[in-house]
Order: sequence, then C-alpha cells, then structure tokens
Amino acid sequence: MQKPIPNKPLRWGIIGCGNVTETKSGPAYQKTPGFQLSAVMRRDAEKLADYARRHNIPKTCTDAQALIDDPEIDAIYIATPPDAHKEYGLRVAAAGKPCCIEKPLAPCYADSKAIVEAFATANVPLFVAYYRRTLPRFEQIKTWLQEGAIGEVRHLNWQFCRPPSATDLAREDNWRTDAKVAPGGYFDDLASHGLDLFTHYLGNITDVHGFAVNQQGLYGAKDALSATWLHASGATGAASWNFGSWQSMDRVEIFGSSGTIEFSVFADGPVKLTTDDRQAALNIDHPPHVQLPHVESMARHLFEAEFEHPSLGASALHTSWVMDQILDQVAKLT
Repeated sequence: MQKPIPNKPLRWGIIGCGNVTETKSGPAYQKTPGFQLSAVMRRDAEKLADYARRHNIPKTCTDAQALIDDPEIDAIYIATPPDAHKEYGLRVAAAGKPCCIEKPLAPCYADSKAIVEAFATANVPLFVAYYRRTLPRFEQIKTWLQEGAIGEVRHLNWQFCRPPSATDLAREDNWRTDAKVAPGGYFDDLASHGLDLFTHYLGNITDVHGFAVNQQGLYGAKDALSATWLHASGATGAASWNFGSWQSMDRVEIFGSSGTIEFSVFADGPVKLTTDDRQAALNIDHPPHVQLPHVESMARHLFEAEFEHPSLGASALHTSWVMDQILDQVAKLT
C-alpha cells in the first residue's frame, strides 16, 4: 500500500521538554528540512516558558491532550520518562498523528505491544528514538558487516559497567532507578540502545536468557544484569551490565570467521576492524545534535514513498521483548 505523503512543513509538538530535548533532539526538529518545531508542552509553566524562549518556539501549553488535539500540530514527539509513553502514545494514535517516542518504548513488553498495535490499527507512522541506528559511526560497522569484512559473524560480546553516581549514593530521586518507571534501572535506559543496535546488525533474537539482581541496595531497580542470546542467523551473543563497579568500561566485540570489529556503544573512540590482512581504526564524530540523522530519516520516511526508517515501532517492540526476557517479565514472544 502506498504511504500517504504529508504536507510540508510538518508541524511538530513536543510532550516533555526535559534534558534530552535541549541539545540531543529538540534542535534536530528545527534543522530538518520539511519539519517545523511549533509547540512544546510541560506541566511546569515556568520551566516551559524558559524552554520556549531559549529555543524560539512560538506555542506552549501545560496540558498534553490540548497539544495532541491542536489542529495546528501535525505530529508529536513524546520525550517523557518511559512510564508515561503508553498513556500519551495511545492518545496520539487515537488522534491519527505521526509520532516519535523516546526509548525505551515502554517499561515492559506488554505496554510496548499496546502502543505498537494502536498505531498499526490507526495506520499512522510510529518512530522510536533508537538513534544509533542512523549515526555515521554505527553505520560504518553495519557497512563492514554487510561487506563480509569479518566473514560470517559467530559471536557478539558487550561488557558495560560503571561506578554508582553521586545521585545514587545520595539516594536521591531519579526515574532511571525507580523500579516503577524503569524495572531494570539504568539497564532500561542504557542497555536498550545496545540491544537494539545489535538486532539492527545481526537480525532479531530468537532466544534469550538473563539474570537481574540488585547488589548495592541503593535504589529499588536492578543494578547488575547479565544475558546470553541467539540471533536468527545463528550468531550468539552475551553481555553484562553492572552499575556499581569500581571503574567504567564500555566494550563491544563482534567475532567473525575471519576477523573482529570492536567499538563502544556510548564512549567516544574509534571503531576498529581487524583481520589477517586489514586493520582499520576510524574516528567518526557524532553530529552536535546527536538525533539529527534519526530525525532527518524520519522526514525521508514521511516524504519519500520508497524510504523506510530503520527504527520503527516493530523493531523497538522486539527490543522491549528482549529486555523483558532478561528481566524475566514475559515467558515468550507473542
């Protein structure tokens, strides 16, 4: 079925103008041809007015439904903590407007599934902000894999750890460690990026097993997790995440039949390719507004009939299922 092509400019409104929208995402909607950032919503009127003034946004409101129903707003970007994604996502789907939702899509697979099904029923595009899929640094890795630079992929391993933050040690409120918002703690916010990226590289995961515990007792969410999994291609994977270690580490290795690729999901540094006859270490900087390629790809999806964005509801739903399996919240993929 032919995609409906919306009119330009597509006028966007943001629900929740917090830190992620300051530099990472908000300006990307202003810099993308065919998009216009027309309105922002936040319940704190003072902070809302300050944000709109600093970013030159003409319209503000403190009620999310008013923004969703505004006839002068064509599309919605939901940038709230994950526990509000389902409520707002279902409202946007009911309004029939294209939407981008911050990652993770929701705190659990069941809520993610409800969101994706609502947009599918409404036949409205749903994007999810797993923006690493479109960043040049990570596209280079996909190019190497597609070229067969390391032969057949055998295994992927990710080691991620870091010390507790000052906020953690002070036991201060933080949605990222509130088990009601993020059951896996920082895992939900951070590991989701890597797991989503790995399925982008190696295809969907068919089986996954994990352990999740709280070792430090600093907050209610999990703080130490490990997992093993199997991709449909036959490649295996393993990872561990610990948020109470004495030092930081972020290292991914993809092992192939004739070489390896090494990189970090979050840390700056080169992407490395090593084979018997080839060595490369490429430093590829991120753009100043790190979600810009993601948002530009959203515009292409909406305005170009043949282009499909790499991070849609279906792929984000699969990532939610993988995370739930690691957290042992669901028995099987349904």
